[in-house]
Amino acid sequence: MEKLLKLISILAVFLHLCAYSAIGGHDYGQALSKSILFFEAQRSGVLPHNQRVSWRSHSGLQDGKASGVDLVGGYYDAGDNVKFGLPMAFTVTMMSWSIIEYGKQMAANGELGHAMEAVKWGTDYFIKAHPQPNVLYGEVGDGNSDHYCWQRPEDMTTDRHAYKVDPSNPGSDLAGETAAAMAAASIVFRHSNPSYSAELLRHAYQLFDFADKYRGKYDSSITVAQKYYRSISGYNDELLWAAAWLYQASNNQYYLDYLGRNGDSMGGTGWGMTEFGWDVKYAGVQTLVAKFLMQGKAGHNAALFEKYKQKAEYFMCSCLGKGSRNVQKTPGGLIFRQRWNNMQFVTSASFLATVYSDYLASSRGTLRCSSGSVAPAELLNLAKSQVDYILGDNPRATSYMVGYGSNFPQRTHHRGSSIVSIKVNPSFVSCRGGYATWFSSKKSDPNLLTGALVGGPDAYDNFADERDNYEQTEPATYNNAPLIGILARLSGGHGRYNQLLPVAVPAPKPVVTKPQPSSPVSPKLTPTPVSGAGPISIQQKMTTSWFAGGKTYYRYSTVVTNKSSKDLKSLNLSISKLYGPIWGLTKSGDSYTFPSWLPSLSAGKSLEFVYIHAASQADVSVANYSLA
Repeated sequence: MEKLLKLISILAVFLHLCAYSAIGGHDYGQALSKSILFFEAQRSGVLPHNQRVSWRSHSGLQDGKASGVDLVGGYYDAGDNVKFGLPMAFTVTMMSWSIIEYGKQMAANGELGHAMEAVKWGTDYFIKAHPQPNVLYGEVGDGNSDHYCWQRPEDMTTDRHAYKVDPSNPGSDLAGETAAAMAAASIVFRHSNPSYSAELLRHAYQLFDFADKYRGKYDSSITVAQKYYRSISGYNDELLWAAAWLYQASNNQYYLDYLGRNGDSMGGTGWGMTEFGWDVKYAGVQTLVAKFLMQGKAGHNAALFEKYKQKAEYFMCSCLGKGSRNVQKTPGGLIFRQRWNNMQFVTSASFLATVYSDYLASSRGTLRCSSGSVAPAELLNLAKSQVDYILGDNPRATSYMVGYGSNFPQRTHHRGSSIVSIKVNPSFVSCRGGYATWFSSKKSDPNLLTGALVGGPDAYDNFADERDNYEQTEPATYNNAPLIGILARLSGGHGRYNQLLPVAVPAPKPVVTKPQPSSPVSPKLTPTPVSGAGPISIQQKMTTSWFAGGKTYYRYSTVVTNKSSKDLKSLNLSISKLYGPIWGLTKSGDSYTFPSWLPSLSAGKSLEFVYIHAASQADVSVANYSLA
């Protein structure tokens, strides 16, 4: 009887713990959806017909006009109405990295299309902001005049001057980060939109060459950015960061060797970091290079890449509290770097911990800390603990994501959300009138800023939900960008992932997108003769070329058209003299067939694929086919 009572007691405790786990668990899929939605609230420009944040409207429609360039679009960085290029580019890089690693999980949640739209909203703007190879516009608006006013983006009366970097006024950090963003995004669109992917990669090549050749800090050229986004770390980390992303996007040995050749002199192998964010990229570079090493791609750079990996693990160990110099944490367990928008460091560090955990698990490795070996799962558990804190598992039982849970910030430091929607009350809100009527209001925001991750609590887990408390209640795009990757990973459960395999972002469900504006750097089309086999025609074009690493590279677009009156059910193409990557086809033995998202080709329809190599066009012919 005594044993029975003991067994019942143990069972009761077990059931209690299970019930607590079920009640206390978080819906990471819902949080993912909300965190991606936030980017639609930050859009500048002409909003699309499928805009889901309905309280926003068009804004910044004259941006760039005074400088003779179209700079309409892009993102407002936080709670103001300035478009700052450096944090915007970092946002796009981290969104892209999130999709590259965890796009399949996003697709399973029905959010991949929305995430890719969020990336494209940024890259469409960067294409406009890069009208010439050595010119990049890095800011629209002025923080000083903007902060003097409290207005909806739709009512802006503040100065919208456009600021640029060029050979006479360089900005290697800004151009390098933008190159990284374009390269990372090119991977995102490689399969679903190969021509757009190639265009992004072309801009990335040019931006990297510009950043590397004309060196200098961007805030010495765009001085109005110094008060808001000063580049304290300089530009060496961005040059390495861009090179790492260009290698991942192009598989071009030049960029891998750049990381090897400059790792010591630029600090990639020397800096042991305890932070990662829009300014300091070293931990991100070290994580990517460690991945290349684990993939067996280092080659003759292996010994030096091992030094990058050691610094990556220094960062991971410091976050776990098992290193020689550890990050600070609040009593509630949150990583703490600074009072002003601390959450940016929480999500960025947690993202690196998440991907590194998966890299190690994929390579069957362990983390080497000064306290001993650590299992990869501990890194993922750390990231989960940080996300759970954000979503409400903290001493205040507060969710720091607006709209998630029942207790979240109600008075964000955000112009758009704190002022009545122009669609509800179109009356003009003046510069200072906005402060008097809306900023000073103690009421909750009239517009719910769904998914926004605010700055968060102080070093002792304290938080004041007040609109003038900008250090804690202001959200930012670069808070959310790494978070979407972690949430996607956590929403996928505990399945095994091989993050070292080649990247293949699945194609999202079709979405309607606005046509791309013309640009001075648009490639010239050079048609070549049409070849064909019966009802199938093949036309190749050399669309652009560029010089990098001592070689001239060419991008070719090839269009295959079904000229018959029947559906083309199967197709095998023979491609010879191909010396580079190809996008838009599936390799099948010694030939190529339809991409995975295209089961057949209807009568009169065409498919396009692209390839890049340092040679004349490849030989493309039809090996065999079948019609319905």
